[in-house]
Amino acid sequence: MKEALYSVLRAPLVSEKTARAQETNQYVFEVALTATKADVKEAVEQLFNVKVEAVNVVNLKGKTKSFRQRAGTRGNKRKAYVRLGDGQSIDVMAKA
Repeated sequence: MKEALYSVLRAPLVSEKTARAQETNQYVFEVALTATKADVKEAVEQLFNVKVEAVNVVNLKGKTKSFRQRAGTRGNKRKAYVRLGDGQSIDVMAKA
């Protein structure tokens, strides 16, 4: 069962922008390209034992880059912004 949850949530995204979002109880995760909002909500609630209020999902198109005079494309990504209820938090810096 946990394997399915980890296949939905790939990794937490940590940057200056996501650190500011955490101050408003919002966390950002890289998720599977096929994951829906309901999948993300269920995975976060079960893995971290928190109550999710809202999930927003963004598709990121892979950039075109050149490597040794050949055009290549980075892979597409999908990220989810998860807003938690008041008084709840996730420690995204914890070592697994």
